[in-house]
Amino acid sequence: MGSLYVHFPWCLAKCPYCDFVSYKTERAAIDHEGYADAVILELRQRLNTLNVFSPSTIFFGGGTPSLWDPRALGRVIEAVGPANDVEITVECNPTSLDEERARDLARAGVNRLSIGTQSLRAEQLEFLGRLHDPDGAIRAIEGALAVPSLRVSTDLIFGLPEQKPEEAANQADRLASVGLAHLSCYQLTIEPGTRFGELAKIGRLPLADDGAVADGFLAIEEALAKRGLAHYEISNYAKPGQEARHNLGYWRGEDYLGVGCGAYGFVRAGDHGVRWRNQIDPLKYIEYTKNETGPTMTSEDLDAGALLRERIMLGLRTREGADLRRAAADLSIDPWTPQRLEAIARLEQRGRLVRDGDVLRIPPRAWLFTDDTAARLF
Repeated sequence: MGSLYVHFPWCLAKCPYCDFVSYKTERAAIDHEGYADAVILELRQRLNTLNVFSPSTIFFGGGTPSLWDPRALGRVIEAVGPANDVEITVECNPTSLDEERARDLARAGVNRLSIGTQSLRAEQLEFLGRLHDPDGAIRAIEGALAVPSLRVSTDLIFGLPEQKPEEAANQADRLASVGLAHLSCYQLTIEPGTRFGELAKIGRLPLADDGAVADGFLAIEEALAKRGLAHYEISNYAKPGQEARHNLGYWRGEDYLGVGCGAYGFVRAGDHGVRWRNQIDPLKYIEYTKNETGPTMTSEDLDAGALLRERIMLGLRTREGADLRRAAADLSIDPWTPQRLEAIARLEQRGRLVRDGDVLRIPPRAWLFTDDTAARLF
């Protein structure tokens, strides 16, 4: 068991905050079938190196996978041959999603859509480099919700310049009111190598006040709780049973097979693992899937200590926490070193951490300090 991630590297525009592998292009310029051929070829090559692989989830990310012709995308699903209960998600942008496209994706085998709304304010969408307007986002969501077989989520970015906490909460509430059972609410982060990163480096990017960002985080949580959406991960909210199973796999340290241009993959063997990254140039990726070289660009071996640190870092992002007993069994390593026990005791005293037997959790009100808390446990 594990997850399958398929990367689609094209967008209609490159957002200034995005550091994912994506390239601006027109839909007509994409070789939809040729890219599907390459992904399927890589998938077969990867599967030949594994004894058994039966994914519990499939996730098409990008880029903008909703630009991909549903028939070509469906060929990839067909090549996997997933079981009936597999969660199959496609990331979508409002500019390439309507009810007709949603139905086409459902017919191709997709059962979950993740829509990149990001904001319901026109000036904020312009700042973020998005091509849609607020009404277009709502229409796309409503079109997806009109397809009974689809579970639907949307993304919202908060922590924008001059954004008041109540305004961020109102946007989250508006999205939930449409009928969504899952929302992902991300703080705007400035990544190096992006347009925003370049502007921030020279002091030309307006930034939000840290206090306002923290207040916005708490205000969104309160608003969505009233709508029945539980805060089950730092950036994710869902009604019971509507959690993103694919992302839960990442946070629990499960294997994920990554295929496609720029995709990452990870497979564990005993107490160590291997992480790889594919070629980030689409033409090279397609070319290398056709020969013995293969599309892998980099590969990294991870020992038990590194894997345990990742389990702690990712597990602490979730309400369920990091299960160190399970990690110890999987990795054949003692997680309870004297140094870690001392750090746990100090963090408990500060209200930053809760230990429940072998499980470590961060109280939701201390989630804002998760990165620092995890680092202290390394």
